[in-house]
Amino acid sequence: MDFTEEQIKRYARHILLREVGGEGQAKLLGARVLIIGAGGLGAPLLLYLAAAGVGAIAVIDDDTVELSNLQRQIVHTTARIGMAKVDSAVRALGDINPDVTVTPIKGRITADNALELISQYDLVADGSDNFATRFLVNDACYLAQKPLVSGAILRFDGQLSTFKGYPPGKGYPGGDENGPCYRCLYREPPPPGQIPSCAEAGVMGALCGAIGSLQANEVLKELMGIGESLSGSLLIFDGLATTFRKIKLKRDPDCPLCGAHPSITDLSGHAAGH
Repeated sequence: MDFTEEQIKRYARHILLREVGGEGQAKLLGARVLIIGAGGLGAPLLLYLAAAGVGAIAVIDDDTVELSNLQRQIVHTTARIGMAKVDSAVRALGDINPDVTVTPIKGRITADNALELISQYDLVADGSDNFATRFLVNDACYLAQKPLVSGAILRFDGQLSTFKGYPPGKGYPGGDENGPCYRCLYREPPPPGQIPSCAEAGVMGALCGAIGSLQANEVLKELMGIGESLSGSLLIFDGLATTFRKIKLKRDPDCPLCGAHPSITDLSGHAAGH
């Protein structure tokens, strides 16, 4: 790929990296990424992926910007309160990097649209704030054979992993033959009300930036095929103690999605509207 003079200047600090170079930057410019949510995690994700030159970014969210969002959702501004979050994100990303095409999708990802939507992208990054969406996105990515970089935050704690396992005999480039899925970690969504949301329990704003930035780093690594993937590992961050733990994850042979005898073979078990 031939870079313009402006691109060489814009991405110079990437191109200087031996592991990235011109080849890696070209991969980013040709990549297509779907971001689930333009909130606490989606905000830094969107900003860093656009700054890095990921060529096509789509963001799906059905919410509007509120004053309470601004403590952590740094892609939005006070002047854009009341605007659809996806439209606010498009404006911010256009200001950062006009090289990037940003597609806003105002709505929710559902069992009816998940497979069709996800199949259009090289990778999915999940920054959603509810378990129903997390499980739906995991199942859809596994069935569509698309890598998933998933982050989560609550109070002062965050976690991050990459899921890119695939069904037997149906591998895809960059997939992990023995890689677990999200259901290997959490079999089913918790009962309603058992785990509070950020709106109920609170969240440190800077924590969203820390986990969202790490999530962006993992997305970029996966797109370029460099470094060590987080597939098969769970990274846990304790913001009060400032400690990281990295736990090994294995594919669960009894997993209802990716195990030896799956009971989930489509998205029909997901309730409409999530």
